[in-house]
Amino acid sequence: MTDYRTLSMLVHAPSKTGKTTLAATAPGPTVVLDAEGGWKWIAGALNPNTGEPYRRVDWNPTEAPPGADGSWDFCVVTVRNWETVQTAYTWLASPNHGFTSFVMDSVTEIQRRCKANLRGTEAMKIQDWGTLLTQMDNTIRGFRDLTLTPDNPIKVAIFVAESKQAQTGKVVPSMQGQIGNSLPYWMDVVGYLYAEQEADENGQPHGPKVRKLLVAQNDSFEAGERVQGRIGPIVTNPNLTDIMKTIYPGTGE
Repeated sequence: MTDYRTLSMLVHAPSKTGKTTLAATAPGPTVVLDAEGGWKWIAGALNPNTGEPYRRVDWNPTEAPPGADGSWDFCVVTVRNWETVQTAYTWLASPNHGFTSFVMDSVTEIQRRCKANLRGTEAMKIQDWGTLLTQMDNTIRGFRDLTLTPDNPIKVAIFVAESKQAQTGKVVPSMQGQIGNSLPYWMDVVGYLYAEQEADENGQPHGPKVRKLLVAQNDSFEAGERVQGRIGPIVTNPNLTDIMKTIYPGTGE
C-alpha cells in the first residue's frame, strides 16, 4: 500500500537564525547535501528526538551510501561542485538506500554552484540565465519528487534558503532569477524562521529568545501551507519530527 504521509518544506531565514538546527530535527536517518559546512556543528549536539547526541557519518556519492544500521543519525554529502549534486540524486532517486529524510542546505548556495558550473568566474549571458533556471527547476523538483515516488524511502524533503528583502519590501527566499517566484509553489509548507524575545514576569521583552516558524500567508514574509491548517499559523520551537506527527496523527513511531 502506498504511504502518502510525506512532506516537502522550504525554510528561509536570515543568517544564524537556526535553519540548520531545525533541519536536523527531521525524522532520521537523514541525508544532507551540505553546501555551507554548517552541519559540522550539529554532530555532538543534543538530538531532541532521542535525548542523545547527534551522530554523523559522511558519504561520497561516487560510492554506495552507508547502511542505515542505527550507528548514525545524519549522513553528510559535502557539496563542493555541481557534479556532486547530480551524483547524489542518482543514488537517492533509486530505492537502494535507507534514508527517511533529505535536506538541501542551502538551496541558495547550491544555485551558486550550478551557476559556477555554467560560467565559472565569467559573467552570465542572457541565455545562461535560462539554462540556470531550467537546471535548478529540474534539480529542486527532482529532489522534492523523491517524496512522491512510492518505492522511495524518503518521506521528508527539506530545502533551506537564505532570506532577502524583495523590491516590494516582502522578505522572500534568496534565489537568483525567476526561480525565486516558482520555488514556494512547489512545497507543501513554506516557513519563515525567526527568533522572538519572550516577555518576562513583568510583561517586558527581556525573557529568553524563542525560535518560531511562521507558516501563515501574509504580506510581509513569504510563507504558506497546504496542510489544511494542521500546524497552525506559527510553530513555536519547531521540530520537524513533531510537525510530521501533527500533520499525520499516528506516526509517532
